[in-house]
This record gives sequence, structure tokens and C-alpha cells, in this order.
Amino acid sequence: MDEHRRIAGVEEVPEESTLLATLRPTDPDAVDEGEGDLGESEDGAPEVEAILTRAAGEVRAFRNYCQHWTDVRLDKDDGAFVRNGEVFCQTHGATFEADGGYCNFGPCEGAVLESVDVTVADDAVYLDDDAYEFVRLGPSAGKGDGSGSRIDFTGN
Repeated sequence: MDEHRRIAGVEEVPEESTLLATLRPTDPDAVDEGEGDLGESEDGAPEVEAILTRAAGEVRAFRNYCQHWTDVRLDKDDGAFVRNGEVFCQTHGATFEADGGYCNFGPCEGAVLESVDVTVADDAVYLDDDAYEFVRLGPSAGKGDGSGSRIDFTGN
């Protein structure tokens, strides 16, 4: 596998939370300014975020924004809340199945998180989605927490 596309070791991807990574779209016009995970590098190129989690022993990756309020990030750089194989939107309580991104509860029920293709090889996770280039672990440049003044439904 190409080391430039290596995101992390499999052991770094939590089962009860998420690992945040920054990606660069290969087509800058393909990203929507309304998506909460959109940032900008120092040279002005758009960056987006992906969350990685392990569900049923497999690593999955999704863009880091809720399908209900797309300006809301699921992982605000401290790991999204994951329980029983579900990723929670802490802002309004929607739950997404970690193995496929399907929203099974909340105001966006029936919607699906935008997936990012990854591959596991040699105990590492590699970006396998030609729409993106791996930039770094952590948030995209210039991001706040994306939480606004909305309510946290997880009790945190």
C-alpha cells in the first residue's frame, strides 16, 4: 500500500469513539460550503474531515458532518460518542449505524452518512477513495467545534 495514503494503525481506531482525519478533495468543486467539516489549508485549498471507527471488527470511515444539520460536526476533535455500534450526533441526538452510516433514530432517520473508502492492510488503515488525499490526523485547518448553541443529547 502507498504510505502517503496511510491514515493510522488499526489499533489507533477506537470502537467506542472515533478517530478524526483531514483529507483534501481531489476535485475542490465537489465539496459543498454548507458541510460542517469543511476547512481550508494555508494555501486556500479546501479540506474536509473523516471520522474512522471500528464496528463489528471492521474499520469504517465517514465524512464528519451530520445529515440533519450539515453544519454540525460529529467529532469536534475529541472523538464522537459511540455506543453499541452507533455514532451519535451530540447536537440533536440522531444515531448512525457505525457499520454503514444509516441513521436509525432522530430527525434525519433514513439518511446515510457520506462514506469514505478505506482499506485495512498490514495492521494499518489506508485511504482507498480516489476523491480524497490524506493530509493528517486531526481537524481540518481553521475549524471551531461546529457546535453553535444547540443542545447536547448525550448528557455530556
